[in-house]
Amino acid sequence: MTETSEIRVEQVKLDELYARLDELRDEATARLGKVRISEVGGNHQHRSERDAFATLYEDQLIRLNSAEDGLCFGRLDLRSDAEPSYIGRIGLTDANRQQILIDWRAPASERFYQSTAANPAGVIRRRHLVTKNRTVTDLEDDVLDIEALDDDERSNLQGEGALIAALTNHRTGRMGDIVATIQAEQDAIIRQPLQGVLVVQGGPGTGKTAVALHRAAFLLYRHRERIAKSGVLLVGPSAVFLKYIEKVLPSLGETGALLLTPGQLYPGLETELSDDTDVAVIKGRSEMATVLRNHIANYERIPEQDEELRVGSHTIWLRRRDVRGARDRARRSGDAHNAARNGFVSGLLKTLAEDLARQMGLDGAGERLPELMDELRSSVDVRRALNLAWFPISPAAALRALLSKPHKLQAAAERLLSPEDQQRLIRPANAELTIEDVPLLDELAELLGSSPQQTAARDESAREYAEAVLDMTDTSALIDAETLAARWEEEGPTVTLAERALDDREWTYGHLVVDEAQELSPMQWRVLFRRVPSKSATVVGDLAQSSHVDNTRTWNSILSEFVGDRYSLQVLTVSYRTPQSVMDLANRYLHRHFPQLELVESVRQGGPDPRMDSFSSTQETLAALVPTVRDEVETVGGGKIAVIAARDLIDSVAEVLAGFDIGRSVTGLDHQIAVITAQQAKGLEFDSVVIVEPGLIAPEGHEDGVGALYVSLTRTTDRLRILASAPTELSELIAD
Repeated sequence: MTETSEIRVEQVKLDELYARLDELRDEATARLGKVRISEVGGNHQHRSERDAFATLYEDQLIRLNSAEDGLCFGRLDLRSDAEPSYIGRIGLTDANRQQILIDWRAPASERFYQSTAANPAGVIRRRHLVTKNRTVTDLEDDVLDIEALDDDERSNLQGEGALIAALTNHRTGRMGDIVATIQAEQDAIIRQPLQGVLVVQGGPGTGKTAVALHRAAFLLYRHRERIAKSGVLLVGPSAVFLKYIEKVLPSLGETGALLLTPGQLYPGLETELSDDTDVAVIKGRSEMATVLRNHIANYERIPEQDEELRVGSHTIWLRRRDVRGARDRARRSGDAHNAARNGFVSGLLKTLAEDLARQMGLDGAGERLPELMDELRSSVDVRRALNLAWFPISPAAALRALLSKPHKLQAAAERLLSPEDQQRLIRPANAELTIEDVPLLDELAELLGSSPQQTAARDESAREYAEAVLDMTDTSALIDAETLAARWEEEGPTVTLAERALDDREWTYGHLVVDEAQELSPMQWRVLFRRVPSKSATVVGDLAQSSHVDNTRTWNSILSEFVGDRYSLQVLTVSYRTPQSVMDLANRYLHRHFPQLELVESVRQGGPDPRMDSFSSTQETLAALVPTVRDEVETVGGGKIAVIAARDLIDSVAEVLAGFDIGRSVTGLDHQIAVITAQQAKGLEFDSVVIVEPGLIAPEGHEDGVGALYVSLTRTTDRLRILASAPTELSELIAD
């Protein structure tokens, strides 16, 4: 059979699969339409049932629509089966409930990724189907047991290779899934057990981000009953990065993940501002948790002496011993500051009421206690004294006071922070909040807590929400209550989940995924493991790409404070993205500064060598940028280009390139040319990269810039240009 005939065979199968997809989509659309126009009256439960049905069918449509592009991408010919098995984005059964397409995450699909010629596991042939829209355009066969093929089949084996074909395509400005080209070492990591912390160390182009995203999709599929209702929290380094990866999980049929940056981890706050390095390091230390705890404790004060309080025409005494007793009882409750305050106030008011009763000539407060306490609450003196003794405060106000009032910081940080470090932290009261403030706010919110009224309201909302889903009894609807309840638990209200989780600081997730994890401080890790108390996490990163140089830093030193030695480490050492010529330059640069780190090897040979052009001044460099970028645009055709520069130079670069199709920061991904900093480039990839003034990204003698320049060097899938006005390390390394 010729290759053309083989394509026709696969086209018939693909047509069958898309026909079934269309049937299921039409059914879900019809059911959703009926639910939306159904009359439910004013009954709250009926409205909730209708909304639950609508969410169910909307979720079905999301999954079915997400499978439209690349529905089926693989076929397995097995010794044990007469008919081949087909692998795709989702699982499909025909009208008779017979499996016609296997979900890539199902156990039956593992052999598609794991089988090798040395260990075929019963696989004769693994076929990759290359499709465009709904058409098969090419085939790629991996034969693992050639003896099982006949002569005609052997003579028609050909193809470029699915992985290499995917890598040589132009970048699109968005990360695509790799579900059709997952390699065996990546698949083994993706299918690791849910429990515990899995660390994936991988250099540039090794696919660690793709592995993390596909692992999230795999876990949502394989452990839906455990994590779908609470979701997956995915944390990435920047808004640019999240925009780059935002379509991957939906393309895999999953919407149960919330994507946030470290600057978005506190509800209501979204910031991309960063503190200077020295301030950021101080705020990130674990000792800051104790500083904050001391700071809140200082709002629970014993007066320096007994005080007289006016209550109407009477005078009573607020005694230090009574305040101390009420404070100690409130602290023993274990409640957070604001919640414990109610117990403190209530206990102290009862003591004061007894004193007031005596002043009024009564034999104790007795039945008049509520009346006496109301009178106490109306006293200005009493209210002032209670607030001074146990001050109610918000996290933002507490942080503002700590960082703008030196005496408060000194009282909280004595013997924890040096006077010099304390001075570095002081800033104006109206200063904007930074990324490094987020974990401090979250820690303060944990210490302060919600008021009992807020907690009760949240619990009641959660109860009503659960009842609306699980207590469905309208059997005349389109699907019976038992099935709907099971499906709801299985599928989960995906969009609503993300919206609710985003606004609820106390929401806990079923699994955590962190990319560029080497960048996080101990205080940021405290926030994340507070969000995922099960400590079920996938942590990916590269120590070589750290913004701050520390040759002693390891994954153990990063995580041991939070999980001890209860984590496993997997290392990816093969770069599938970066050409070897570029990787060689990056490796030489990295080895000079981090000789202890393992270097990454590329599978992609050939390609143009990196090119460096030198100039006499930054002005000349910027002037040369225009023809350089014009040349790259012509060379890469419709490909994507990144122009990477230091933060202090980025405005000038954008101004020089104003005549091109450029975008900055998040918008850069929507244009052919992205003008970005090294920090914003983390995790991204482009057909061509132009680095402007590498000496400003990594100034000589300042080790903290090494990781940023290493990141910049390794963002390209093809071409690398470097423009510099002064000799740099790279000049020497390229010459070598």
